[in-house]
Amino acid sequence: MADIYKQIASNMEDMSNAQIKIAEYLINHSSSAPFLTAGKLAKMSEVSAATVVRFAAFLGFSGYAELQEELQNSVQQQLTTFQRLKLSQNVYSKETGVYEIFQDDLANLQRTMENLDAQVFQQAVDTILRADRIFILANRSAASLGMFLNYYLGMMFEHVVQLQSLENASEKLADLSESDAVIGLSFSRYTKSTVEMFAYANSHHASTIAITDQLRSPLTPHADISLLAASQMPSFIDSFTAPLSLINALLTVIGKEMQTDIQHRLQGLEDIWNHFNVFHHS
Repeated sequence: MADIYKQIASNMEDMSNAQIKIAEYLINHSSSAPFLTAGKLAKMSEVSAATVVRFAAFLGFSGYAELQEELQNSVQQQLTTFQRLKLSQNVYSKETGVYEIFQDDLANLQRTMENLDAQVFQQAVDTILRADRIFILANRSAASLGMFLNYYLGMMFEHVVQLQSLENASEKLADLSESDAVIGLSFSRYTKSTVEMFAYANSHHASTIAITDQLRSPLTPHADISLLAASQMPSFIDSFTAPLSLINALLTVIGKEMQTDIQHRLQGLEDIWNHFNVFHHS
């Protein structure tokens, strides 16, 4: 049993009757309950929403959001893709499910924004700005985030490379140095090859930036800088709304700080796009 559930079980003898109802529901529905809102958990446990908030405080959390994150982390890595598909059927109702999905993405955005360390974010910006070369490590579903990041960094910098496998990475990473920046992107369940390439980059003294979902991510021990974006969702897909928003912010600030330096480069790109008639004109 995960530590959080052990904590709940070990404190049940000191709980009120209403709190015991919540505890029992969480333990008996450990796969689906972590993804319920405070209101839904209250309804399923037959208690008030205020009792759910007090329950979280009783366990030593600042609020239900912090408790929920701990509960979600305990199950997220253990579920297979098929189990996550079944989970979405239990959590999202047929009538209002689409709105509940939007609410979960909004919650991920809110959590990411509230937990963002502006100083660490700026360190990531500065590291990328001074790098001679930028390598992006992203695999499987996170490869979509890597492609987006690679596309826009490639507009601003000359030497940007996305690596998606150990096979095509070995030659590219052979001469890593302190002047290089390596950005690793991975979310639960984490891709082994991304972690291995990121660890290699760190051991060869490149500046490493992790974009991941939590400090317990296997990327963070190898990261000089960690940028965290919430991605929890009871579905077989990964929720990348918050990670993409974080990347948007990173790209926007980098572009703002090097605006003068990239004007000529962007104008050159516009000339090429016009030459090949890239964009549709009505």
